[in-house]
Amino acid sequence: MNFKPKNTPQLSLYMTVIDAQESIDFYKKAFGFVIEEVIKSDDGKPLHVSMKKDDALIMFCPEGAYGTTKKSPKTHGIEMPINMYIYCQDADKLYAQAILNGAKSLIEPHDSFWGDRFCSVLCIDNYEWSFATLLKK
Repeated sequence: MNFKPKNTPQLSLYMTVIDAQESIDFYKKAFGFVIEEVIKSDDGKPLHVSMKKDDALIMFCPEGAYGTTKKSPKTHGIEMPINMYIYCQDADKLYAQAILNGAKSLIEPHDSFWGDRFCSVLCIDNYEWSFATLLKK
């Protein structure tokens, strides 16, 4: 018996964002995610969004969705104590694409001591995203 939807990872990220449409546009352009599903509210605005990049799945909703009081880290003015670590084909290229499309640089691409080409950026809602490409050994 299936306990999860087909082609869905067992662990997925669900974020609260300030503006869901703005986040859709950002994640498309900056990170290369594609829309899987958008559920809209009665006024036509995105209420729930799921997006994929390769086998990574992210989901998000705007602040106040479903009557919650959850806010994005940017609204709270905080830095999140976790970051999203995503392996990709070319960390340098994804870093440059992210910066070009509104992400803020935290750590420039470099060869890490643990064996990844690694960098970090801050997205428009102040979530930290790290990109990594395994270095050849």
